[in-house]
Amino acid sequence: MDNLTHSLTAVAMSQAGLQRFTPHATLTLIAASNLPDLDIITVLDGSTAYLKHHRGITHSLVGVTALALILAALMIAGSKLLARLRGRPPGKLSFLPLFVVCWVGTGSHLLLDFTNSYGVRPFLPFSGKWYAWDIMFIIDPLLILALVAALSLPALLRMVAEEVGAREAKYSWGPAVGLAFMALLWGVRDTSHRQALGMLGAYNYGREAPLSIGAFPSTANPFLWNGVVETPSAFHVLPVNTLSFTIDPERTRVFYKADRRPALDAAQSTSAVKVFSDFARYPWMTRRDRPRGYSVELRDLRFLSATRRRQAFLVRVELDLGFSVVEERFSFSGPSQRPQPPSRPGNSNPLLGGGEGGTISSYDPVTQHDDPHHKQRNPSEVFPKIGLRLLSVAHSQIGHGAES
Repeated sequence: MDNLTHSLTAVAMSQAGLQRFTPHATLTLIAASNLPDLDIITVLDGSTAYLKHHRGITHSLVGVTALALILAALMIAGSKLLARLRGRPPGKLSFLPLFVVCWVGTGSHLLLDFTNSYGVRPFLPFSGKWYAWDIMFIIDPLLILALVAALSLPALLRMVAEEVGAREAKYSWGPAVGLAFMALLWGVRDTSHRQALGMLGAYNYGREAPLSIGAFPSTANPFLWNGVVETPSAFHVLPVNTLSFTIDPERTRVFYKADRRPALDAAQSTSAVKVFSDFARYPWMTRRDRPRGYSVELRDLRFLSATRRRQAFLVRVELDLGFSVVEERFSFSGPSQRPQPPSRPGNSNPLLGGGEGGTISSYDPVTQHDDPHHKQRNPSEVFPKIGLRLLSVAHSQIGHGAES
């Protein structure tokens, strides 16, 4: 998640009760909740190095524990130094309660980052496997708004009460309500996410059964998902609305898998492609012919959007005519471009170039019935009625949100 969400969560946890554990709890939690992102220093070595190390050891169980120990020790040393400079006795800072608060802060960072599609590697250095809940967008405006309201509204009410002469005006419920809303939003999104996966798995795609299915969140709407389905020959990317139980075939794109060719094999030997392949869940590689060689691009389709002009997470490798690497680079924000119109397999596409590598085609709508090989199940058979009621109630409570 973004650092604003981490910081607001830290303040909410402090005001909800952790401030009673140790002095300076709020400051400690804010620092601890952002400390794992210290790995941003790796960007000095380039974007590929940052991709390799971001959410690495500092975002693991071992890492957050070590960071909590270091921060607790620094807080105590800093408190003693400050007291000495002021000529005062050292403050009453106990290491164990302070360490617990620090660990809650660093641990909350790991938990929040686990909720989005980027994921974390919690078992480093023993295992580099990525784990992701896939329910939250990396920046969720609805959650940020709820946390800001929960932290500021009680203070505003307290101010108004004091102005009208009310005695002992206490409004301490705000932070707890904010954290409860976060848990509720996670529950609603998790239910919606499971519904989306079930809907995507209810069909065959191009007469092929799915090999793997993913559903990735939109910016603010907990019922709108970007579905990615892998079949033996292609990847199918399509929007899914779990509130209306609809899959939009008009906005579905099919990305055919590339055959093994010399240009693609040469690109796969580069360090940028190796790092990206370790990170990507739905890697899709294409090749474009150039007068003096070839341009190979690799994307992760879980970050592909049909609505945004800028397509994120892109590796580009430039090769000469002898398939030697001329340049390799990775970008978190790919080139700005409008989504290209689909074409049938084998046709030349201005975005993908030539016929070698992956191709993109129009999608065979999943709602058709005239294909005897097409498999379709009634959504009411996949999702019990109680799921419909749960989503309807949750939706009425938190609002529709803005679609990305």
